[in-house]
Amino acid sequence: MKKILLLSLASALCLATPALAQLKRLSQEQTFGREISITNPLNSVTGWSDDEHYLERDINTRAVQAVNIKTGAKTAYTPPAERSLGVKVKENDKNATPSPDGKYVAFTRDNDLYAVEVATGKEIRYTNDGTDVIYNGYASWVYFEEILGRATRYKAFWWSPDSKKLAFMRFDDTKVPMFPINGSTGQHGYTEKTRYPKAGDPNPEVKVGFVAAEGGQVVWADFDEKADQYFGTPYWSFDSSSMMVQWMDRGQENLKFYSVSPVSGTKKEIYDEKQSSWIDLAFDGRIEYLKDNKHYILKSDKTGWAHFYLYTLEGKLINPITSGKWQVTDLLHVDEKKKVIYFVARKEASTRTDLYSVGFNGKNLKRLTFGDYTHQVAMSPSGKHFITTYSNVSTPHKRALMDTNGKLVKELADSKSADFNNYAFGKTEMITIPSGDGYDLPAAITYPTDFDKTKKYPVIFSIYGGPDAGTVTNTWKGTANQWWANEGIIQIAVDHRASGQFGKEGVALMHRNLGKWEMQDYMTAGRWLKALPYVDPAKLLITGHSYGGYMSCLALTYGADVFDFGYAGAPVTSWELYDSHYTERFMDTPQENPEGYKNASVLTHAGNYKGLLRIMHGDMDDNVHMQNTIQLVDRLQNLNKHFELMIYPGGRHGWTGGAKTAHDRVQRIRFYYENLLNKPVPEALLK
Repeated sequence: MKKILLLSLASALCLATPALAQLKRLSQEQTFGREISITNPLNSVTGWSDDEHYLERDINTRAVQAVNIKTGAKTAYTPPAERSLGVKVKENDKNATPSPDGKYVAFTRDNDLYAVEVATGKEIRYTNDGTDVIYNGYASWVYFEEILGRATRYKAFWWSPDSKKLAFMRFDDTKVPMFPINGSTGQHGYTEKTRYPKAGDPNPEVKVGFVAAEGGQVVWADFDEKADQYFGTPYWSFDSSSMMVQWMDRGQENLKFYSVSPVSGTKKEIYDEKQSSWIDLAFDGRIEYLKDNKHYILKSDKTGWAHFYLYTLEGKLINPITSGKWQVTDLLHVDEKKKVIYFVARKEASTRTDLYSVGFNGKNLKRLTFGDYTHQVAMSPSGKHFITTYSNVSTPHKRALMDTNGKLVKELADSKSADFNNYAFGKTEMITIPSGDGYDLPAAITYPTDFDKTKKYPVIFSIYGGPDAGTVTNTWKGTANQWWANEGIIQIAVDHRASGQFGKEGVALMHRNLGKWEMQDYMTAGRWLKALPYVDPAKLLITGHSYGGYMSCLALTYGADVFDFGYAGAPVTSWELYDSHYTERFMDTPQENPEGYKNASVLTHAGNYKGLLRIMHGDMDDNVHMQNTIQLVDRLQNLNKHFELMIYPGGRHGWTGGAKTAHDRVQRIRFYYENLLNKPVPEALLK
């Protein structure tokens, strides 16, 4: 039935083709966003300064302005993070952070933790043992990348709400293997020495400490630093009397919360969760302490779907707040007086997000947003209003001010240009592709501008593919895909069963066998595409970066009977080469799961390689080491396989701006023209 429906849709598009001749086409400048075309760019909403003003970043000047919700008047706004610290810190001091009361500024220097007293300029040194492998308040690499998050910029210290104490993590990387990253500049080059634990390697030893703002003896939390364990982002209680510390075992199957005294370091277990697959140690957003100092709200996917739960501080479950076969994403606001929470969820469809409210008791669930749109929401501090920026694949972004009864206060912006209907462009549709064993895989497909079902079109299949990292959303896709639509290429993105579209139930299928289910679903989608009468069965290209690079390499080896071309960026090629925390979450250690690692490796399937694969990698990638690409290159060469390789000197895991980005873009364009379109690249695109 779905296939018949899609063909009917395609026929409708084909019937509309004659009218397209009277419409304008997007130029190169319009397609790539250098000139205004079918949409006008909207300023981004970055939050609220108070209940009467939301914050808007100007798309051209990057300046932030506070916008009055009643009058629309705009005034300049300086974010708190950019305001004066009140003191000067030295050039090499990192993550300078003022205390909540503004009396101190904490920072790290040479891997020790310090502060400056603002009133006197007095410098306070809290730790004295920092070295090249001991870091106080500054994260070890694997914690920065996988646990605390890149947004922290390695910061691993936290002021108490009353400004009287600092909590911090101390990392000991002595036993963590060093991975050399070799730079090639200059006559002799140089080596970056990164302590990087690969799957199965020793991890950093970690301690959680507390110290008074004015200095003094460090109090260490009562954990065994020698244990094989992880600590997640900690949370201070509102009254600063305790800190909730997240603890997880090395296998990542057991999560515990401990209430830790900053005075004595003693701990009390308040939560214990076990899962047979794994538990995600979230960067943030797992716990929301309530101001009554009696309860907290927990986010967990322990039922197979992410939901909110109300607990006492002692760890007693009061009740689930949400439930069902759908996913909550973000808790935006808690109204303790009314006992109502406001949150974002993927309930109406897994490819969309909406704002909802519900009582603490789980009753009176109400959708506050509207229509068949994906909503990006920013709530006012009191929760009285919210801004929604919304769109779908056929509707460019709009913006509206709403109250939290779900009533429209006023429309704020519409990105659709006045001459939108005067342009011909390739239409995007949301579809599903049957997996054959019970899953309807969500996909977003963009057809050629002059779609004609009697013709054969090449296909670009764009993926990421990682666990719980789906990319298919019912949102406006902009104009970047329109060059290829004008050139006659079908473009599609597909999410597999473990992408998060089917909850943790689906994601957990990847346990101990990365590569299996995502490739099975991508191969199913590839065969489905090639069975369509308007798809060229010899021109299916798959492309992605990082995990998407892994998938692209696997597609041209394990899935080589389906995929014809691959364009892979910075791929993992064998999972024992990637970091411990990420890899073991899904695969356990190589010692525990040797067969799983073997089956998941691109190297294992290299003998099946056919088609044409282009691999690109930065030679100083400190995340997915170029070692991955080198080992695949070695294997393909030894098998006498033809492939293409592009190395970017100085490139990290990605690059933005500059000559390398321009070169990367042109090389991709060349590859598509030469292999999918079989014609010369327009000269203008090479500039």
